[in-house]
Amino acid sequence: MAKLYYDFHLHSCLSPCGDDDMTPANIAGMASVIGLNAIAVTDHNSCKNCEALLFYAKQLGLLAIPGMELCTAEEVHVLCYFHTLTEALHFQDYIYGRMLPIKNNPEYFGNQLIYNCEDAVCGTEDISLITSTQVTFFELPDLIAEYHGIMVPAHIDKNSNSLLSNLGFIPENCRFKTVETADISHREELTAAHPYLENCRFLCSSDAHTLAAIHNPEYYLELPEFSVGNILSAIANESAGDK
Repeated sequence: MAKLYYDFHLHSCLSPCGDDDMTPANIAGMASVIGLNAIAVTDHNSCKNCEALLFYAKQLGLLAIPGMELCTAEEVHVLCYFHTLTEALHFQDYIYGRMLPIKNNPEYFGNQLIYNCEDAVCGTEDISLITSTQVTFFELPDLIAEYHGIMVPAHIDKNSNSLLSNLGFIPENCRFKTVETADISHREELTAAHPYLENCRFLCSSDAHTLAAIHNPEYYLELPEFSVGNILSAIANESAGDK
């Protein structure tokens, strides 16, 4: 088994809250420089910078997972990961059909920049990505399974936009097997308060909106070999260890 150092919660310049310097090329470059093995760009309600991120990650020998940070109707943030870019984009198309028709105001919320594989802006997203969708947390497990995706409730230890802060409990019919924390030291406290979490894998990613906030190689998954399939199996809590 080998240690795969990761950061699976990164916001590119497509997210209005993301710094304009968080281009796919810059994200991949920073991850490579600091020694990460695998990354995921998880922009709010969109995957439109995943193609460029996957391209630059491959150039630098990094594994990259197509992802999204979905905001549910309850304003719960959920990380969604996919095996392929095609599956991620099909999921995105569905989500766009269930978003509120609110335009982004760049001066107030920030830019929503789409990059191509030539490290250049190729467009902007006009619809506001920072708003909630009409997809509920309760329907998400069946929905994401249709796209062979994996859901991970994001930063469950935060006081806003998390499963525990917004719902106040873990629903009985939940099927997720991994959660993300902003601070891994909260794990014992969380499992004591919510027994469901005792059998869950805990990830700790940065939720970075700037290049400097990307995690240094500290958190890892133990895998028999490095591949997107093995990473997603681990995130689905099917195998491997973690820290």
